[in-house]
Amino acid sequence: MVSASAPGKAILLGEHAVVYGQPAIAVPVNQVRATARVVPERRGSGLTVDARDIGRRVPFDAASPDDPLGAAVRHTLAHLNRPAPDVTIVVSSTIPIASGLGSGAAVSTAIVRALARFLGVELDPAAVSRLVYEVEKLHHGTPSGIDNTVIAYEQPVYFVRDRLLETFHPGAPFRLLVADSGAPSHTREVVAAVRAGWQADPQHFEHLFTQVGQRVEAARAALDAGDVPALGPLMDQNHALLVQMGVSSPPLERLVEAARRAGAAGAKLSGAGRGGNIIALVDAHSAAPVQAALLAAGARQVLHTLGGV
Repeated sequence: MVSASAPGKAILLGEHAVVYGQPAIAVPVNQVRATARVVPERRGSGLTVDARDIGRRVPFDAASPDDPLGAAVRHTLAHLNRPAPDVTIVVSSTIPIASGLGSGAAVSTAIVRALARFLGVELDPAAVSRLVYEVEKLHHGTPSGIDNTVIAYEQPVYFVRDRLLETFHPGAPFRLLVADSGAPSHTREVVAAVRAGWQADPQHFEHLFTQVGQRVEAARAALDAGDVPALGPLMDQNHALLVQMGVSSPPLERLVEAARRAGAAGAKLSGAGRGGNIIALVDAHSAAPVQAALLAAGARQVLHTLGGV
């Protein structure tokens, strides 16, 4: 038996605009992970993916082409030019589904890594990311590519779609709280809504995307310099631009405001929006009161993650 795991992720700045050529920054969230275990079975039994957390058991031979679990296996076997072994791939995850934490990409990453490892191959992060991106198309239609990238590399990532991918090490550590609103975030639907807005008023939305990109560039410079305090206002400004795109919601606004009132240096929605998570920039002193305020404001759970370490 072999196993592999993959972390969740949070978009620090740049969501939605990244689909339209602007940069984005994402960080792994290691407090939650997806795991895949490959268990050998009797000869001739075939390959089955057993996703117990969501009550699904998918025989590979019977998987539909648009089933993400089957697709992760299919792309891995095609890449390795190997037939399906007689195994059960047992998948489990502590990453909330439809919350903007990259649950689908993390599960796919864990499956790809574990299956390749079982077949005697250690895939590098670039190969894993490419395979998972193909699965992400089933989840999101036109994914930016940032989820599969940050999860496969397990490092902070500065990303420009189709042009640039850089893992980097910030000049100083920074502390984030990730608060789950409890409302699902349906990425495909929200991305489609932003696209419809862009098609209806391209000049307005291009201006918003450009403004987001400028905040991302400033945030990257601040992180490189170890200037963590400069990050907070940039997060706040990014959130205001996302509100103008129409991707926030009352539950997200309550959490953002609660975090700021309790002492967060900055707060914004993270991911597609209209549900899912917000992130708040805190330090060792403000983390506890901000967490308490987020829970009081309705957060289902609050995760801590430390970037730049």
